[in-house]
Amino acid sequence: MSFNMSDTNLKNDLIINVVNIIWSFNAETKKVLVLLVKNSLGIDADRWGLPATILRADENAEDASLRLIREKIGIELPDFYTEQLATFSNVQRISDHREIALSYMTYLPSMPDLTAGYGAKDVKWFSVDYQPEQYSLSYQNLKFQTLSDKISESEFYNNIENSHDNKHLAADHALILRLAFQRITNRLDYLPTILLILGDSFTLKQAREVYATFWKEPSTNIDNSNFRKTHAHLFTEIGMEHGKSGRPAKLYKLR
Repeated sequence: MSFNMSDTNLKNDLIINVVNIIWSFNAETKKVLVLLVKNSLGIDADRWGLPATILRADENAEDASLRLIREKIGIELPDFYTEQLATFSNVQRISDHREIALSYMTYLPSMPDLTAGYGAKDVKWFSVDYQPEQYSLSYQNLKFQTLSDKISESEFYNNIENSHDNKHLAADHALILRLAFQRITNRLDYLPTILLILGDSFTLKQAREVYATFWKEPSTNIDNSNFRKTHAHLFTEIGMEHGKSGRPAKLYKLR
């Protein structure tokens, strides 16, 4: 078998992009939040999407995922947790150049204030709501959706040009978000890292409010005693909630 060295050479215009799905929680509305930015640079200028940055030659991907939090939205936090989601390398994901995306998920407690930074015209916390086949992200009159469960990944990329307008999220971010929601939902029964958006401690009621979004049902449908039986082993009791009228609730943290 002949071996052509050129077959293994990557073109110099290959770009490695780091995309971060940043989660938080609004204690007043009881809504799970996802952070979106309005881009100011590149082919997706003026379109909303997940915060992203080009990987620099002198940094690893994890550092880049945290750098973009600092640069794009002006947040310096000592308390956060970031984990890798997946790599997206479909050749059709970006139309005018070859680009792969390394995606991460970051959990931010207390819905920190935002300041649009380099590469971003605007940045907002979008509230998450659920539909039978997808999730919606909304802020005032802005609304976007994750990719429908009925559309396969190959079908999406083969028709990605249909998403090149301001009604859709930038690039393949609707697909990336779909996988993020699936990952969190699939792990709720054994590794619910999403609860880190509630901070250092939470009540079981707050945990049910977060679970309800991913289970696609009202939190009132999740029975507290049953939830305690099936999920309390994932948490460690650390005290009682104080400063509120009525019977104080127990506080927990992730085990």
